[in-house]
Amino acid sequence: MIRSMTGFASATGSLAPHSWSWELRSVNGKGQDLRLRVPDWIEGLEAALRKQLSVATTRGNVTLSLRVTREEHSGALQINTGQLDRMLAALAEIETRAMDAGVSLAPSRASDLLVQRGVLEQAGAEDDTAALLGLLTGEAAALITDWNAMRETEGAALETILSGQLDEVARLTAEAAALAAARADEMAGTLQRNLARVLDNSDGADADRVAQELALLAVKSDITEETDRLSAHVDAARELISKGGPAGRKLDFLMQEFNRETNTLCSKAQNTDLTRCGLALKALIDQMREQVQNVE
Repeated sequence: MIRSMTGFASATGSLAPHSWSWELRSVNGKGQDLRLRVPDWIEGLEAALRKQLSVATTRGNVTLSLRVTREEHSGALQINTGQLDRMLAALAEIETRAMDAGVSLAPSRASDLLVQRGVLEQAGAEDDTAALLGLLTGEAAALITDWNAMRETEGAALETILSGQLDEVARLTAEAAALAAARADEMAGTLQRNLARVLDNSDGADADRVAQELALLAVKSDITEETDRLSAHVDAARELISKGGPAGRKLDFLMQEFNRETNTLCSKAQNTDLTRCGLALKALIDQMREQVQNVE
């Protein structure tokens, strides 16, 4: 099954005291462009996620966003001994200077020190980035699976559209071949009349040479090669679609070949019905090319 380059998936998770939210989205692109917005304090996370995405897709502009927050819970309090030592040293110096200056100070209390900034603080657990890394990479795999499921659903819709368009190309190609065959007698009569007209109005003209030139014109107006190639391109496109996997680049190339053959067919038409058929093919191929731009 072919996949669309367009997809979206989201998820949330948590591992106390952390919680997070994911967003994975992708749009059309000529090549593979991976853009990751993830926390840089979780060592190895970006490299691991980039590797997972590189395996999961070959084409498209892909953006993965991960936002991690930490919830602070009320817990045990602890004394910052370094800050306390600095406060005690400062207090001792103040009391010494006050004594030297004959200034009497009230006795200091422990509660006076505890209210000083930085002396008493909440105990906090260190972030376990290794545990986070393992959990997040596992969740990323599930997120990518959901994302691929959406892309496959889009791809199934594209396959239905493209298959119908290829059927119509095959029908119009067969119609063009039938119109070309039907005009053969008309063109032969036209060439004979042109030959007679040239010979009647050209003294000493080489009849064989003129006939050769008219025959060359007839060959140049033959569209058999174009209709054969169009039929072959239809078969090749159907095979690519049925095979599945990344087929966007090859289908895009085929669209160029479809367009080339149709342009040549129109230039050789020399017939109102055949021109109409050729223009219908051109319009249809342009529609196919727009759809192919969505295929990975």
